[in-house]
Amino acid sequence: MANMSATPPPYAKLTPDTVLDALDQVGLRTDGRLLALNSYENRVFQVGLEDASPVVAKFYRPERWSDAAILEEHRFTLELADREIPVVAPLLLANQASLHTHQGFRFSVYPRRGGRMPEFDSGDTLEWMGRFIGRIHAVGALQPYAHRPTLDIASFGEEPREFLLRGNCLPADLLPAWKSVINQALEAVRACFQRAGQIKHLRLHGDCHAGNVLWTDDGPHFVDFDDSRMGPAIQDLWMLLSGDRANMTRQFADVLAGYEDFCEFDTRELYLLEALRTLRLIHYSAWIARRWHDPAFPAAFPWFNTQHYWQDRILELREQVALMEEEPLWPA
Repeated sequence: MANMSATPPPYAKLTPDTVLDALDQVGLRTDGRLLALNSYENRVFQVGLEDASPVVAKFYRPERWSDAAILEEHRFTLELADREIPVVAPLLLANQASLHTHQGFRFSVYPRRGGRMPEFDSGDTLEWMGRFIGRIHAVGALQPYAHRPTLDIASFGEEPREFLLRGNCLPADLLPAWKSVINQALEAVRACFQRAGQIKHLRLHGDCHAGNVLWTDDGPHFVDFDDSRMGPAIQDLWMLLSGDRANMTRQFADVLAGYEDFCEFDTRELYLLEALRTLRLIHYSAWIARRWHDPAFPAAFPWFNTQHYWQDRILELREQVALMEEEPLWPA
């Protein structure tokens, strides 16, 4: 991989004192308790308060989103919360603002919400998730984002491919095989999008996996809309599915039973299911490579630039090419 050590680590100056001072600045009386939560893209902390329950502070990765894009996501989650859809929206603090700055860092503060990861092997759970996402999408379809991007082949497939090639991330002996299979994969992705035709785009959660859903006895609530963008509805549904074709067909029928209580689903989007999975796989490798100058990434992903990692990615993309050539899932 290209040497990016000259790039300063993005959070080198984000010390515990900086975090606590930032919250004090917006009127929260911290008590010194600080717990780093699991997050790689941003830095997220649970912070204790003197006279209230702990809160969660998110410090945004510098230069990833514009202020306008962050505020647009905040408005969306606040709109969802106003409609009593269970999402965790930012608190409005100093001057009723949701986005704040301190010593060059932008941050927002959220109420702490507990819960457990959902079990997607239950039909009832999947139907409940479908209803929940359907409610989000019904609101997401009311107006488009103006400052956030659209999930497309260029930004999630073609540009990440070029970035990985420029960064010299791959072992030289595997480069020809990887270039061949990623080109095949992107061609198959384009064919899937062509078969789907003109698909409606709406505001999405964008990263709808089990880790971003907290489950309580009252049902699910979503956290972390940081990857929210415009895209097809299926993007927020396909990550709920797993297993073989028969299992995914059953699971999708359960999800759809709940989803269509609130939002109509265009079944042409099923042509995109494996294409979107493929784009996510490509984008994920480039995401790690882009962040390699952040010390958290080599520590968390030590296997990234190994021979074994890229051999697995080549095999994975070959499997995706085969899956994209099959007929799409259709709910029974």
